[in-house]
Amino acid sequence: MFEQTFKNIDDILHKDSGCSSELDYTEQTSWMLFLKYLDDLEQEKSLTAELEDKEYSYIIDAKYQWSAWAAPKDSSGNFDHNHALTGADLMDFVDSELFPYLKSFKERAESPDTIEYKIGEIFGEIKNKIQDGYSLRDALEKVNELHFRTQEEKHELSHLYETKIKNMGNAGRNGGEYYTPRPLIRAMIDVMNPKIGETIYDGAAGSAGFLCETYDYLRQREGLSSSDLRTLQESTFYAKEKKSLAYVIAIMNMILHGIEAPNVIHTNTLGENLADIQPNQRHDIILANPPFGGKERKEIQQNFPIKTGETAFLFMQHFIKMLKPGGRAAVVIKNTFLSNTDNAAVALRKELMESCNLHSILDCPGGTFIGAGVKTVVLFFEKGAPTEKVWFYQLDVGRNMGKTNPLNDNDLKDFVSQQKTFADTEQSWSIDVSDIDQSTYDLSVKNPNKNDEVILREPSVIIEEIMALDKESEAILGNIRELL
Repeated sequence: MFEQTFKNIDDILHKDSGCSSELDYTEQTSWMLFLKYLDDLEQEKSLTAELEDKEYSYIIDAKYQWSAWAAPKDSSGNFDHNHALTGADLMDFVDSELFPYLKSFKERAESPDTIEYKIGEIFGEIKNKIQDGYSLRDALEKVNELHFRTQEEKHELSHLYETKIKNMGNAGRNGGEYYTPRPLIRAMIDVMNPKIGETIYDGAAGSAGFLCETYDYLRQREGLSSSDLRTLQESTFYAKEKKSLAYVIAIMNMILHGIEAPNVIHTNTLGENLADIQPNQRHDIILANPPFGGKERKEIQQNFPIKTGETAFLFMQHFIKMLKPGGRAAVVIKNTFLSNTDNAAVALRKELMESCNLHSILDCPGGTFIGAGVKTVVLFFEKGAPTEKVWFYQLDVGRNMGKTNPLNDNDLKDFVSQQKTFADTEQSWSIDVSDIDQSTYDLSVKNPNKNDEVILREPSVIIEEIMALDKESEAILGNIRELL
């Protein structure tokens, strides 16, 4: 129903000189979608209050409500072209009045978990990049065709928005930075088996795919009470995200999935000293895919007992600390984590296995993360008891994966099934910790059921990996330049 509208919005933004990539299209669509959503939400709450003979106090002042400037109506209820701002007038209003007004909400909000605070945070970070007031007018009219009134409408919009995030991830410097394949997320959730009342946390939220999928997983449970639904809305999902664009997308993605005021904080998670984390800040479940190839400054490293510039290794320490005793985690990380011989990697593997039960490792094939150019594993662990045995599963989908042939849910069914019993199969095996070299804690994936035959990859796969590694090198060099 709404798919063509999304395409039309992209076409409009593509022609505007201020928007040059999928990242820009998603960012600009996001702030307009957010304001349209907010207007629909306020209209719905106002109507409900009226039916209950109560007065509703609008969050947004009349002058700045969507229906006043983006989609004014005449006395007949039709779009009022005569009073709709456009061209330079529209640009002046949006840039000089609307955005500053919305940004001011952050200072006036009672607490960070309110929708008012989220409004202020979003519009304090995002900028209107559309340069032509007539293009902006066209885009606003297309966004106005979208509605958030029913669950069916929200479901379709969330699906279309996820597609935009996927396209943006594939177009960005690093596909894994913005988009974790949803079949992989769903398999991780299946293993975690979250329950109503447990808290779920992602300290490297990106587009909040883990939280959105977990919400869908729990929301589909039969017989949920009004108390259960309130728990899901208010006190189940928690996240942090450093990057401005990803933060805005995470908020919008969670809203489209049905969470009205997402508990997402815009902050550098690694900026918090591990020693300052209190027991009441810890969570039952952690699901995450920390950034690949990032490097952190020396002052950030001082927040951690195991000093390293590798962002993912710092996140691993954070996740271990953020788990409650008995808490469970599933974390995506580069497969080199299992075998790196530097002091930090060895110390971190030792810490993980001594403080947690690292019960399962899923070895993902190349191409799982489109454009990322790295092989990954998923670590499944439970805090509170040391590791005695590690179960490995080497995922083999029987094909070369890429943009046209990505990972799917069926690829992971056997893993989810076999993991329940830690079964030994051609693709899975277990090792005792006593058999691991205690000086290196090497956990390299070595399938005892397969010969070490050399499998030649398709040229197209090699080229894609080379291009992705070039992009990763470019990102690392950029980080180094920032440090200098």
